[in-house]
Amino acid sequence: MSAYRTGDPLGRRRFLTAAALRGATVIGTGALSTGALSTGALGTGVIGATALGAVDADAAFAAPIRPLDPAVAESAFAEGRITAINHDVLEVAGSYGDHSRVRVTNATSVWKARATTAADIETGDGLYARGLPLPDGTLAADAVWVNIVNLHATIRGIEKTRLHLAHGQHEIVGNLMARTTSASYGDASPTADLSRLAIGQSAQVLGAWRPSDGSVDLVRVAVAPGAGRRR
Repeated sequence: MSAYRTGDPLGRRRFLTAAALRGATVIGTGALSTGALSTGALGTGVIGATALGAVDADAAFAAPIRPLDPAVAESAFAEGRITAINHDVLEVAGSYGDHSRVRVTNATSVWKARATTAADIETGDGLYARGLPLPDGTLAADAVWVNIVNLHATIRGIEKTRLHLAHGQHEIVGNLMARTTSASYGDASPTADLSRLAIGQSAQVLGAWRPSDGSVDLVRVAVAPGAGRRR
């Protein structure tokens, strides 16, 4: 299995970055059945998501926390590419050649460029999940981040609906999403004003990879203090 406890040395950023760069091969189009999720199949395996930590996009990259409640087990993680969906269980091929099974229900928090439901999860998606290991070897997920990426890139081009980004030797198209994409300038709070983004800026990009074409839906673009001028 690729599920691992908080102390293990697996580099999460390496997987999440690689997801955006590995190409646009889609394994399938099967979506999770909402009927399967409504049964609450985890029973007592489900705990409140906040017991294991936050569930927003930034939480995927934060250091794991130890639960304050001694009755709550330490969280575990799983990552990889979803190869099949069997009712409420996601079959996941890990990036190190291993395999894990991630169980989701209507109690699982799901992020896919925004807060959403498990019905939006598809085969071919990249997955990063946090939860508790069950006796049958599955990971009972309290939070799942789908196709999330965190890239350090350089802005090479700016269009009305997209940014052209360079990450090492890779060229990436970043999709600007109305009412979703924000910019962060230095230590200032994120804003919907993207006018200070400029060609040549170094940026940290948080978003969701699109397996269909290899582009990234941009959630936040963070640049250094004072970088860029209004265009």
